[in-house]
Amino acid sequence: MLRTEGAAPLVGGRLSEADFERLRCVRAEDPAALRTILAARRRRPIIRDDGRLFIVAADHPARGALGIRGDELAMADRYDLLDRLATALSRPGVDGVLGTPDIVDDLALLGLLDDKIVVGSMNRGGLRHASFEMDDRFTAYDVAGILRDGLDFAKTLLRINFADAGSATTIEANARAVDAAVEAQLPIMLEPFISDWVNGRVVNDLSTDAVIRSIAIASGLGSSSVYTWLKLPVVADMERVMAATTLPTLLLGGEARAAEDEVFDLWEGALRLPGVRGLVAGRSLIYPADHDVAAAVDRAASLVHSSDRARLAR
Repeated sequence: MLRTEGAAPLVGGRLSEADFERLRCVRAEDPAALRTILAARRRRPIIRDDGRLFIVAADHPARGALGIRGDELAMADRYDLLDRLATALSRPGVDGVLGTPDIVDDLALLGLLDDKIVVGSMNRGGLRHASFEMDDRFTAYDVAGILRDGLDFAKTLLRINFADAGSATTIEANARAVDAAVEAQLPIMLEPFISDWVNGRVVNDLSTDAVIRSIAIASGLGSSSVYTWLKLPVVADMERVMAATTLPTLLLGGEARAAEDEVFDLWEGALRLPGVRGLVAGRSLIYPADHDVAAAVDRAASLVHSSDRARLAR
């Protein structure tokens, strides 16, 4: 087993070649150990302390989205990705991680998930740039798998294209996922977009009106909304966006950009709004332009877990 109680702690959250060698050995020689490790994982309440959540996202690779700032294979090195995630998860103020089963299993085997919220990503079948991208099949976790592994939260992607019939399958699948989550009393996070085909690629409409329309559609899915959360982009006029829902909402980090100060300023303003419960960010923090993962994560955590902002959001 990796990083059992009493093992040397990670230094600065960084992994060693010995960690990776043990990870490879367990995967090849004792895969059943994963069930034991997940069952023994120390869990925490989803809402505690200031009522805010800061989740690091790492479910992009399973949809074939490996690119950052023009480097189409920036996330391809799994060892580098795990090292960056280990650094992020070691920082104070990081409440958890969002990932597909391969990522979550790696992190569990590395002993990095104790006292963290673990969010299972469900539909990854709408591969980036594929002709069937809008038919976003549920190919990763399902609710049964999330419950089996003792995870804390489910997450879906809901891209709605009014000109593409593939969206109908995705919408229905999201509704059924909500129903299954309600039955299991499992929080489920829906990430809705109004999308379109532009020059052969799916592009999300980030206008205020489109985000508001996506909220209305997502909020009504399933037989109950009692366990539904939203994961929303930060767009212009976020006051109008947040006036469109009473559901607990987390901001999504969005694409990594060169102008990182602008991104943090946008997050800071949106985090002040009533109903906003925190942030789910991935590439923009795990792969910052200056490669200082700890500094980027610490900066985001300071925005999410400001006591004044938490008070305003309640």
